[in-house]
Formats: sequence, C-alpha cells, structure tokens
Amino acid sequence: MSRSLPPHPNLTHLKKQAKDLLNDLKQQNPTSKLADAQHTLAREYGFASWPKLKVHVESLSPPVETAQQANPFVGKWMANLSKSKRHPANPFQSAVLEFSVLGDTVTVTDVYVDESGHEMRGKNTILADGVEYPSDNGYSLTARWRGARILETAAKKDGQVAGWGHYEISEDGKTLTISGDEQVIVLDRT
Repeated sequence: MSRSLPPHPNLTHLKKQAKDLLNDLKQQNPTSKLADAQHTLAREYGFASWPKLKVHVESLSPPVETAQQANPFVGKWMANLSKSKRHPANPFQSAVLEFSVLGDTVTVTDVYVDESGHEMRGKNTILADGVEYPSDNGYSLTARWRGARILETAAKKDGQVAGWGHYEISEDGKTLTISGDEQVIVLDRT
C-alpha cells in the first residue's frame, strides 16, 4: 500500500497512524514493536526510514508563530447577524469564534449566546487531512482543505451524511462565511 502525505503533514498525526498500524501488525505478529510500525509507515509514504520521514515533515513545518500567522483562518471572528441566515433550530443572539491552526490541526473555540440569553462555550479540534475520524457521540467527521481559504467538513452517522460545513475566508481576509444545513453565518474578523 502506498500513501501520499497531505499538503500540511503533522508529525503528531503520523505518530498516531504508526500506533494504529502497530495494532494491526501485532495481530499478524505479536512481537511487533512501534519501530516496526514507524518503519512500515515511512516506507508507505515513500521514505527509507522513520527518521527520514520525520526530518522531511519537520522541514515543512514552520515555527508555530509563522504557521499561525500564515493561515487566514487564524484569529477571532464575530457573527454579523444582519448578514447571516441562522438555522431555524438555533436562533442565537451572538457568536464569537476563535481559530487556531497548526498544519492540518484546526482548533475552534466558540462563545455564543443562545436565544434565551445563556452564554455557551465550546472547543473543538479537528484534523483537516481528508480522513474520516469517529467521535464519541456515534458520529464521524471528515475535514479537508480546499486551498488556503476554504475548509470543508462532513459529518456522518451510521454511514449516512448527517451534516456538512463549508468555511470560506474572503479574498481580503476580513470575512468568514460558514455555510451548512439550512444556514449561512457571516463573521467579521475582530
């Protein structure tokens, strides 16, 4: 089996893949070690060894500050309700999202005030590498970059699409538009 590295490979994610592969290898050979899985994974990505894959990935990863500044999603965004069409089941009063991006790892911290005035806070981290990941609530999520300014997500439950999201930064970098099931939320950079 051969694999292709995503546009923004993440060493943490590759380590997780190696651990998952180790579980598979142990079913075939119980004496398999993590180094065996790392070597196999490196070969699948076209590298002679895990250290060579690691050096390659690290050479592509700029320092955290540079990576954060380079991604147009990074920063705080406030919902512009006059430009938005909220989902009928979620007529919130206000929302602020903060994006942090490192490689394909996207962390979104949100604070919103629901229709009854209660403030709600949340934090979600996703891997935007095109791989489907299960979650604790019976859903699975796939996220992928479509260029530097577009992030797409799809959620499934029992193998059926249960929801989707299209996040797009405007050309001038001042507006984030989130489209999804029955809603379009426009946010302005703060």
